[in-house]
Amino acid sequence: MSSSHNNRRPVPPAGTGKPKRHLKTKPVLVVIGILLLANLLWFIAWLIPNDAGNAETVASVSGEDITREEWLASMEEQHGREALLELVNEKVMATAAQDYGIEVSDKEIDLELALLRSSQDSTETALYAADETRQREKVEAQLILEKVLTKDIVIEDSEIQAFYDDNQSLYDVKDSYRTRMIVLNSAAEAEETIAELEKGSSFEATARERSIDSATGNLGGDIGYISSGEPGVDENISKTVAEVEVGGWSTPLALEDGRTAIISVTEKVDGQTFSFDDVADHINRELALEQLPQSVTPEAFWQEFDAEWFYGE
Repeated sequence: MSSSHNNRRPVPPAGTGKPKRHLKTKPVLVVIGILLLANLLWFIAWLIPNDAGNAETVASVSGEDITREEWLASMEEQHGREALLELVNEKVMATAAQDYGIEVSDKEIDLELALLRSSQDSTETALYAADETRQREKVEAQLILEKVLTKDIVIEDSEIQAFYDDNQSLYDVKDSYRTRMIVLNSAAEAEETIAELEKGSSFEATARERSIDSATGNLGGDIGYISSGEPGVDENISKTVAEVEVGGWSTPLALEDGRTAIISVTEKVDGQTFSFDDVADHINRELALEQLPQSVTPEAFWQEFDAEWFYGE
């Protein structure tokens, strides 16, 4: 069993004989939805000039203006739904925590983040939040969901201990390094790029502009958290990552596929070995989730809490 969160958010289907756990309806979610919508509309109204006939220009191309209204509409279309979905889901889980008396400690969040980094779960969006606060909010909401789903499931202590004994390596977390890279065709191109960086160019912007690896280039070169000597990562990168100062970059690295890379480390997270007591609750929850056959997201609880939003159904 992996320590990642993928596909492990189940609820029991009807007719299994297991008690059906209903979250109690709370009218506060209607108020929250209204407040979120009101805040969104207020923000847009604040940004849009009062005089519609003199719409502010934010850019122009060949003399043709792009207005602030067009810009905001494009941002809302591309990102508005996802951002509001996250906010509503987090409010739903926060309300569920109050309803069931569920608490999530800072220590639990620290553990989950450490295990996610060590498993290099590239689908876990919490790891790639804009800042640490958002990371922790995302993980807290997920932990509340899991605790709600598993609160009535009993796992024997002996089973938890056996899993820990068989999988201790999962809980021996090495130092990890948040890494970006720029991939280029040759060492000469890499040297030119390093010269640009030394003059003050942003590593992230340079990766978007110059990297020939489109998958990572479009992410500003972000390749996630890497540990020294990590299997499945290019050997020269995994050997070098611990030698790069945070905020600095490497010399040109010859990759196994013949290309050349420059790597930069933006953050170092110290490793830690977790004892059985540290991870017993985590293992208990993981084993309990495995007993529930159907995956679920917080949206499944919207009806129970009368959650409504800008996008309708």
